[in-house]
Amino acid sequence: MTLWTAQEAAAATSGTVAGDWSATGVSIDTRKLVRGDLFVALTDKRDGHDFVRQALINGASAAMVSRVPASVKSRDRLLIVDDVQKGLEALGRIGRERSRAKVCAITGSVGKTSCKEMMTTVLAEQGKVSASVASYNNQWGVPLTLARIPPDADFAVIEIGMNKPGEISPLACLARPHVALITTVGAAHLEEFADEVEIALEKARIFDGLEPNGTAVINADTKHTTCLRNSAQARSARIVDFGRQARDFCLLDTHQQDDFFVARAHANGKQVIFKLATQGVHFVTNALGVIAASSALGADIALVAQAMGRWSPGEGRGQVQRLWLRSAQKEQAFTLIDDCYNANPVSMGAALELLVASAPTDLSSVWRGRKIALLGDMAELGADGPQFHTALAHHPAMEHIDIVHCVGPLTAHLHEELPKEKRGEHFENAAQMAAWVGKEIAADDVVLVKASLMTGLRSVVDAIQKLAHREKPMDE
Repeated sequence: MTLWTAQEAAAATSGTVAGDWSATGVSIDTRKLVRGDLFVALTDKRDGHDFVRQALINGASAAMVSRVPASVKSRDRLLIVDDVQKGLEALGRIGRERSRAKVCAITGSVGKTSCKEMMTTVLAEQGKVSASVASYNNQWGVPLTLARIPPDADFAVIEIGMNKPGEISPLACLARPHVALITTVGAAHLEEFADEVEIALEKARIFDGLEPNGTAVINADTKHTTCLRNSAQARSARIVDFGRQARDFCLLDTHQQDDFFVARAHANGKQVIFKLATQGVHFVTNALGVIAASSALGADIALVAQAMGRWSPGEGRGQVQRLWLRSAQKEQAFTLIDDCYNANPVSMGAALELLVASAPTDLSSVWRGRKIALLGDMAELGADGPQFHTALAHHPAMEHIDIVHCVGPLTAHLHEELPKEKRGEHFENAAQMAAWVGKEIAADDVVLVKASLMTGLRSVVDAIQKLAHREKPMDE
């Protein structure tokens, strides 16, 4: 399906174009480019103009540029604009304007991507869904997502993030959502904010972009709920809340059933029951927020609740894997919780609680398995970073964790604060931990790997997975 003709793209961006081409997609990365994409030569860490020739060789229908690269011999497949970033924003703006889709924008200190993926899953059975890829939630990710919305999409799910003040409002106004969901507010990006109140106020700026009669979906269980509610009211939004203390979508109870969490809630006065193919109460709260937001978009709640069981966390975001050591015997199984993509004090606490709640892999040997935490630094916490890491030693979940191993300069503060019986190894970097970790894991252990992405604990997860068979042994 054609997404942009040359003439449409030129009109949207006020650019000049030669040739009669059409694009079936939009890309900013030659490594992920699909034949037929319009390649957008953004300048970030690298100048996208250096990759235009490769993009065209790889099958790009055309390239959006602000100058003609010396390596390109013909202008026939170029869209020339004054500024590529502004050109992408213009493409996203028109992409949103022409779309008939119901749009939900999602932000929050924790759970943005998980909620986006949940919503994509549950809405897919009620219409065609277009959504942000990976964590494309910044100044280029949001317009790119909007520029990619197919004309026949019924729903669009847009993730919006921020690193500093003033970033959310322009993106929200570009997305113009019918529904805006804030998952929660906590300590994140404190290098750029004075305190959590400032973070809450910035998150609430997502309501700036709400369409007339739009709906603000807010977590009723945070200490900043009143702030979020006031911000939504100031923008004349319809307010829907979710959580254990909510009036609209109230979580009543949860229980674990095999590898599922089953939850019961009141949804606008009616009972709804849903299950999640994962562990962790924080995922249940996120799911309830998604149900509330989906309902506000006009989706059938019963179908949404039914579809929720088909979602599971993605790689690095709380994914739980049962792995078998290479002896391939049943008694040699252990559990890995892969949560290495991101971390802040809120998500770290939720991950520790998930570790504690995780059942041993073999109930017949419950006393042999340990709960092991492999923790790396939490980034962007500013001057209070050391204190936040020290405080983790006193998190209630720590009482039930057998041993904690740390990596990075900030977790040194946690390592020092831990009681001796829980204090494991401390490593300067992820490579050292990855080389060592095979000596630590034994049958029936439950192992959590959690850190901010910059710590590089993906290598530790990879090392753990290499110890094991990913699939069930044949003799089982």
